[in-house]
Amino acid sequence: MIFASVGSMLPFDRFVQAVDEWAAQNPQEEVFIQIGEGAYEPRHAPFVRMMPHQEYRRRLEECTLFVAHVGMGSILQGLEIRKQMLLMPRRAELKEHTTDHQLHTADRFRHTPGLMIVDDVPALHAAMTRLLAEPLAPSEGISPHAQPALIAKVADFLRTGRTIRN
Repeated sequence: MIFASVGSMLPFDRFVQAVDEWAAQNPQEEVFIQIGEGAYEPRHAPFVRMMPHQEYRRRLEECTLFVAHVGMGSILQGLEIRKQMLLMPRRAELKEHTTDHQLHTADRFRHTPGLMIVDDVPALHAAMTRLLAEPLAPSEGISPHAQPALIAKVADFLRTGRTIRN
């Protein structure tokens, strides 16, 4: 099953329509889309606007491919459970976000194991097909908790007000 998500903050109609178009061309594949508050409603895949966190987590755990925007919540949750991820950033020039921080985040994570970044709809379609046939090796995973050293540094800063140097 493919689980696609735009996150909870902003619509991403270009992405939702692209996933829906892929679903129309691949009716043998199960696709479920979380679309947020966008105007475009899928015609070829079931969808919800929002869902409780428990359902989101269940769908994420059960999917074979997680397709999402380049939001840190999506990335961290996918890495935590070692899920194969395909990500496409929102673009400010297309009025999908107020800044291009998702492009910068995409550049930072572009070579992360278990994760593939695409920059446009044709690449998204091709990658969805490819990753079902040839899945990525999973990431090493991450902890859902901050590292003790980070917690200690933040606590020290809060206690003393001193900037932390490495």
